Amino acid sequence: MASSEFGRVAEDGTVYVTVGDVERPVGSYPGATPEEALAYFARKYDALDAEVTLLEQRVAKSEVALKDVDASVERLRIAVATANAVGDLAGLSTRLDSLAERAAARRVEADAARAQAREKAREDKERIVTEAEGLATATSWKASGDRFRELLDEWKKAPRLDRRADDELWKRFSAARSTFDKSRRAHFASLDAERAEIKARKEALVRKAEELSTSTEWGETAAAYRDLMQQWKTSGRAGRDDEEALWQRFRTAQDVFFAARNATFDVRDQEFRGNLEQKEALVVEAEGLLPITDHRTARRALRSIGERWEAIGHVPRGDRDRIEGRLRRVEDAVRDAEQAEWRRTNPEARARAEATVNQLQQSIAQLETKAEKARTAGKAKDVADAEAAIEARRSWLTEAEKALAEFTA
Repeated sequence: MASSEFGRVAEDGTVYVTVGDVERPVGSYPGATPEEALAYFARKYDALDAEVTLLEQRVAKSEVALKDVDASVERLRIAVATANAVGDLAGLSTRLDSLAERAAARRVEADAARAQAREKAREDKERIVTEAEGLATATSWKASGDRFRELLDEWKKAPRLDRRADDELWKRFSAARSTFDKSRRAHFASLDAERAEIKARKEALVRKAEELSTSTEWGETAAAYRDLMQQWKTSGRAGRDDEEALWQRFRTAQDVFFAARNATFDVRDQEFRGNLEQKEALVVEAEGLLPITDHRTARRALRSIGERWEAIGHVPRGDRDRIEGRLRRVEDAVRDAEQAEWRRTNPEARARAEATVNQLQQSIAQLETKAEKARTAGKAKDVADAEAAIEARRSWLTEAEKALAEFTA
């Protein structure tokens, strides 16, 4: 009789396998030696061992779905229990038990991961809904509209929850988006109506500007255009395309008028060149009066210059301010000289100046008498106070005498 660790061959050629404390027959191999018979049934064991090993490797690499692991383990359990093979069948059963336990552990992990993913999805969708509800009353239309689109994309990418929870959150999100869209449509509808009103007002301004474009009432029409421009600026903006088209018409009408006015004024300016030369000569004559030494003579001369000035007429527009400014400086100098003379000869002012001088002189005399008496009495403090007062009044007297001198110059 031949034997091995897990099997033996009986004298009648039957091959037995030992599984734990139990021995059971697995078959026979007629015409073969006991060693050959054991080897034959050992190879059948090796085939089972290879299947278990392959399953272990695939489970270790997570190449098999959990439900398939359970089915494979169950199939191999039956195969091992009924195997006509010689080998460590108990060990194979133990390894299959270990695989089942690993599959169960992985199932627990997978369940926990799915629960965690569902919780994360719920938190993400609640965050999306909360932000959407916060944006529902926003008035930053473009930025908020863009953000709603981003939130919708985030919602689509997030995993689904259970139907009830998902539907409730979606209804809140959809309601927030609808509220925002409704407000945005109302806002832009209001803008469209407002722009239509602005367009109508500006069309009226354009028609008025076009009517005035051929006017030859230069001053009156220029003022009218300034008024139209002010109304244009305060009318608001029409739609972008309408605004640009209306402005081009308005500006064209304005340009037509001012081009005609400038052309007319250019012709006039040419005619006024001779007047400018005459007024240049009068300004030189007037400036010859400076500096003013006799305001009466200067006033008579300036009056004569003014009469001739008015008789000459207009000068070119570009020279008007310059030439009139030079004459005005001479007029100001004569006026200043007249006012200075009036101040110098004003009897009331002279009398006040004389009274001030007399008052200060009397005060100084009184203080000098007081100081002398204090000195005689040996009152040093009274002497010092009196002399300080005298010094101050002498300073005031000097200024008062200068003012009085101006009236006697």
